[in-house]
Amino acid sequence: MKLAHLILAHNHAEQLERLVNKLAHPDADVYVHIDAKVNLRPFESLKRFEKVYFITNRVKIYWGAFNMVEATVNSLEQIISSKNKYDYINLLSGHDYPIQPATAFINYLSDNPGKAFMSALLAETHCRDLLPRVQKYYLDNYRFPMRYRAQRLLNRILPPRKMPGNMVLVGRSQWFTLSVESVDYILKFWDAHPSFRNFMKFTWGPDEFVFQTILYNSPLKDKMVNDDLRYIDWTAGGKNPKTLTMDDADKLLESKKFFARKFDMQRHPDVLEYIDKHLL
Repeated sequence: MKLAHLILAHNHAEQLERLVNKLAHPDADVYVHIDAKVNLRPFESLKRFEKVYFITNRVKIYWGAFNMVEATVNSLEQIISSKNKYDYINLLSGHDYPIQPATAFINYLSDNPGKAFMSALLAETHCRDLLPRVQKYYLDNYRFPMRYRAQRLLNRILPPRKMPGNMVLVGRSQWFTLSVESVDYILKFWDAHPSFRNFMKFTWGPDEFVFQTILYNSPLKDKMVNDDLRYIDWTAGGKNPKTLTMDDADKLLESKKFFARKFDMQRHPDVLEYIDKHLL
């Protein structure tokens, strides 16, 4: 069983290096996409690792914008086209951290071949906050003055948008662990359906539903598991998960998940030390 970790990162090079070290395993490689808005130099220390590769087709990423999807697609394409052959691809952020040993994760995937582990709630019934994010026009992907005024005007004069091809909208969290079969299907669908791509360019936060929606409306639907294998605490409210601290240590220990997010090594290094000692 061969695994490729894909990490999307934009800061905290020291924390990213710590994450890469914890992912190390003979059957796992690590691919890193660094936001094109930032300088690569602070991250160049990762080049000394034999099984770490940088994504070359970097994208400038803005929160909530379509370019996060572009960065993910570019990265997946590089992984799939590499000389290395994988069974699974695991998407992480630079603020994630494993809470079980690398071998346990590899063994779990070996015991569950061909699955697509991702948060995939039906928008119409279980995740209704997704609906306005596709029904309205959003211009976050376009960096021009007064774009939000133009956005309000578009939504005032144009009717609500509808999903292309009557596709069923599903999603919740962007992070996933997918079989290569699933990734290959997503990339082929992406390439063959420009109308779907263009529709998603005007949505908000599409990274949280694009990939789930493609698979849910595909012959691979039955391979989907509505579990992203991550511990994420949304109780703080707002659009970002809680930054985990030692107050969350017992919950991490009990969660039985393989990864957790998000962490801040500069402000709360003690919880990472706790994980290293008690969970890894």
